[in-house]
Amino acid sequence: MLRVHFGELDLARLRMAIRPDALWETVLSFHRLREHRAVTVYGEWRSLARNRLNGEARLLAPLIPSRGYFPDFLTPAEGGMGCDSGMEALRATSQTRLHTEISRLPAAARLPGWIRDLGQGERRSLDRLTAALTCYHHAAIAPYWPRLQARIEADRAVRGRALLDGGADGLLASLPPTMRWRPPVLEVDYPVDRDLELGGRGLLLQPSFFCRRTPVTLFDPDLRPVLVYPVEHAPGDVPLSPPARPTTAPRPRPAPAPAHVPGSGAAQSLSKLVGQTRSAVLQGVGGGCTTSELARRVGVSIASASQHATVLRDAGLVLTLRRGSAVLHTLTPLGAALLRGGAPAQSPQSPQSSMPERSTPATM
Repeated sequence: MLRVHFGELDLARLRMAIRPDALWETVLSFHRLREHRAVTVYGEWRSLARNRLNGEARLLAPLIPSRGYFPDFLTPAEGGMGCDSGMEALRATSQTRLHTEISRLPAAARLPGWIRDLGQGERRSLDRLTAALTCYHHAAIAPYWPRLQARIEADRAVRGRALLDGGADGLLASLPPTMRWRPPVLEVDYPVDRDLELGGRGLLLQPSFFCRRTPVTLFDPDLRPVLVYPVEHAPGDVPLSPPARPTTAPRPRPAPAPAHVPGSGAAQSLSKLVGQTRSAVLQGVGGGCTTSELARRVGVSIASASQHATVLRDAGLVLTLRRGSAVLHTLTPLGAALLRGGAPAQSPQSPQSSMPERSTPATM
């Protein structure tokens, strides 16, 4: 078990990641690639990814064992800004850190020569590592990024509602069953017995699509604390497969336009495309809502709201997660782009820090 010890300052500095972390997803997906479990969720992805790879798996396997420890330098904080930023940070890893972390691998004495050279800070070996990771990411992660982003944003919506309802205590108590909040300690199912003292540094909560069963954290307790945990996969989830072009949803029976639907050009065009009611439902989902909340926002029955949400979900515009007896609907990146009329989303920036922004404070 992992025990994460919080102080008052740590609760104030509890943060939720704002997007999937490119390198955490890359490394954790490599574990999923080599196993044969969770076929419903990962089976199709596993088959397609293996066909796209060209030797990267064989090259990376000694550095990322199927179980247990892998070096922390593979998942720098900058991975939260995307693959390119993460690779740039990886290239900047010091020789001392490379040597220390590689020497912790269980088979360190039998590692291939290029990895032993990497531990000595050999630049060509570092370039070889980043090239292999980049190729693997482009083959196994990039084609599925919108799906990953949708699942992480749906999880954020769940945690955000818990935060609004119950503060930091509510957020920590809302985490999946593998984590249990017993103030001031977060107990986490973990393969080894360990304590992590936050010491006023706070904690970054990073939901992950490719993290399975138990959460994972960095080996070095002196690094910026992060806890990567699996998003919940409900029975009947669509397997992870490359996003297909959405088909135009059937036009519903005409209905009066709800009063809250804005009269912007994008909204009017969307109404012409999918109908006024379904356009209003898509806008009503907004930052996340239950079916009953959606029905109230749009001014339709709960059954009608559920039906419209199902059509939008089948079209890849909405994602639905079950939370107890209720369901929570959130927009997918495609649904959000449709609402914006195709305009690019604005990336959040932090005016208070020169560090790359990969999270939002839980107390805001």
